[in-house]
Amino acid sequence: MRRKRGSRKRPSPVPALRAQLAEAQATLDAIRTGQVDAIVVSSPAGERTRAIEGATHPYYVLLNAMSDGAALLERHGAILFGNLAEMWRKDYVENPKIRLAEPTRIKYRTRLRHHILPRWRDVPVGQMRSKAILDWLHAECTSWYMMVDLRNVMSTIFTQAQEWEVLPDTLANPMRRVRLGRRWVVRPEHILSEEETMQVLARLDDPHLLICETCLSTGARISEVLGLTLKHFDLQKGTLHIQQRHCRGDIDVPKTKNSRRVLTLGTLVAHYKDWITKENITQPHQWLFPQQDDPQRPMWDSGVRKALKIAARAVEHDFPGFGLHSLRRANITWRQEVGASSIEASKIAGHSSVNMTNDYTYVQLRRQEDLTRAIQERLQEASHRTRRASA
Repeated sequence: MRRKRGSRKRPSPVPALRAQLAEAQATLDAIRTGQVDAIVVSSPAGERTRAIEGATHPYYVLLNAMSDGAALLERHGAILFGNLAEMWRKDYVENPKIRLAEPTRIKYRTRLRHHILPRWRDVPVGQMRSKAILDWLHAECTSWYMMVDLRNVMSTIFTQAQEWEVLPDTLANPMRRVRLGRRWVVRPEHILSEEETMQVLARLDDPHLLICETCLSTGARISEVLGLTLKHFDLQKGTLHIQQRHCRGDIDVPKTKNSRRVLTLGTLVAHYKDWITKENITQPHQWLFPQQDDPQRPMWDSGVRKALKIAARAVEHDFPGFGLHSLRRANITWRQEVGASSIEASKIAGHSSVNMTNDYTYVQLRRQEDLTRAIQERLQEASHRTRRASA
């Protein structure tokens, strides 16, 4: 038959249909044998990822919990650590219903942005190994405390994901196997002697002097001292009630539950009375240490730290790491030297455990000398008794 002019032979649809059938068969086989964890489907709202039901279904709840398709799947269906970290940041760190101090929120953001995510953002959680994490901590951190901090943040992200049933409980938290070893310090553990301390304080004026004396005599944290208002001062009992703290512009509850405590002022009561009278602090809500330019706001610790460092340098008693925390360390050490038990020192300091108090305690050479001589005197007395008994 002669083909009409202008007509073309239509291609057969059979090859295309066979290819589609083969692709569909391969997809079904992959699903049946467990090689596929999720599929992408089209909807009026756009493409959506749907997890395939099975034993690992809870593992993929994250996919529908995060917006903009942020959750990614690797070939083995492992969720990227960066997606867990982002969910934790959004739903925990930035959640106003979660009672976190603003400095704590800032710290978490900083740890994620500058340390954790640059290394672990695109790593599937199933491929995170404790050895690789430990090697990274050694290379990333300049102090033992920094390693502890980063490890704890990462561990919290895993734990929270399991509590939210995003990850199954059967998935081991790799951070639990990251052992950091014994504590080590970058700066020497040191406190000034009593004489050196008084020489430094003699270079200070109020309010810096009274603030430093408070840290030294009571063991209070600088944030706790700067968070004091008149209602926290009991003139009759000579006490301070630690109920809040001021840190980097944020007013919040004390650091831990044990930090809510009452501290005795001893001879500092007279100094506080004179200061309150001089500054005309009469209302319960007024700050004991307000800013000069804005009495409605408390002082920042930066000015106090600077004044203390200048005073220490002036009498040549400054050393790396010396600061307001050195005064707190000195208080904890001296309190035990004058007879307090470690438990008493821990409770007064507001520590969460006695182990923390032990880390703050520094045994001075003078104290060692006194203890050594006391032992030697006891031995000498025993020797005398032995000689008299044998005579």
